[in-house]
Order: sequence, then C-alpha cells, then structure tokens
Amino acid sequence: MPALTLNDRPVQFEMDAQTPLLWALRDAANLTGTKYGCGVGDCGACMVLIDGEALRSCLVTLAEAEGRFVTTIEGLSRDRSHPVQQAMVAEQAIQCGFCTPGIVIAAAALIARNPSPSEEEIVAAVPNLCRCGVYPRLVAAIQRAGRVARRRERLDAAPAPGIDPADAALAVPAMSRTTAAEAGGE
Repeated sequence: MPALTLNDRPVQFEMDAQTPLLWALRDAANLTGTKYGCGVGDCGACMVLIDGEALRSCLVTLAEAEGRFVTTIEGLSRDRSHPVQQAMVAEQAIQCGFCTPGIVIAAAALIARNPSPSEEEIVAAVPNLCRCGVYPRLVAAIQRAGRVARRRERLDAAPAPGIDPADAALAVPAMSRTTAAEAGGE
C-alpha cells in the first residue's frame, strides 16, 4: 500500500502501486481539483506539486510518489490566499476554469523558486494548455503574483472563503434551494 504525504497529511492508498497518481487523487482521495485532460502529459491539467516541483500526475505512479510530499490545488491554499490564486482573479486570467488548477500549481512552483520571472521564464515553466487562450493575462497574473510574493504589492482579489454554498446559492437564481416537494417529487 503506497504511502505519501498529501496536502500535509499522511495517507496510504489501498490501490495498485502502478496506478497513476491522478486517479488516486481523484477517485480515492476525492480531490477533484486535479483534472484529467489528456492522460499523456501534454496539457498540464493534472499538475500537482511533488516535493515542491510541478509534475503531471497522470505520468507519476503511486509507487513513484511513495514517501514524497504531494500538494494538490486543494492543499495549496485553503483560503485562496496564495499570491497566484489572488493574481489570477485580479488579472481575469480565468475563463472556463478547467485548466486553472494545473496552471496555478505550475505558476506556484515557479514563483517559489523565482518570484521575479520574465515572460520567457513563465512560458517555459508553465507549459499548460488553455483552450480559452488567456495566455497574455496569465503572464501578467504570474508576474503580479511574484510582486505579491516579494511584498511589492498587496492583493485581495479572490472571494472571501468560508461562505456556505447554500448561502451562495441564494444569490444565484439558477442555484436556488428547491425541495423535492416543490420540484414535484416525493
């Protein structure tokens, strides 16, 4: 049974050691922020931090992750206060959101080792594919995140954490609370 530290908690998976880490995260740990994109390491939607390095979890087996520290998008910052998360919102560098977790992970690894990256360094370190084409805003967001990490700028762009989904639904008509009786059910 492969054991590792996942989002700062020791875990052990009762799965075949050759299972891709992606499927252990999504299916066994229910950490669905890590996305399945291509399954062959081309798109970057499944990026996670392994010992601080951004790696594609579809290409890493549980055996290869054993004994290592794995951080998913859920573990990067529980309150969305990580500079990359804040800057992505502030720079409107998010469209559909599917690729966003992998991009944030790759950018977080870059900012951790180089908080003042050039555009060329960003392009090299964040090879993720985004079908929505937010690349110019991504570069601006990652550079802004670097400024925040260096304490050259303060940023509070992400929504406040901790809102109850039911309360959030009250403000979104398409998500109103409907009981089964109101919906015509039993």
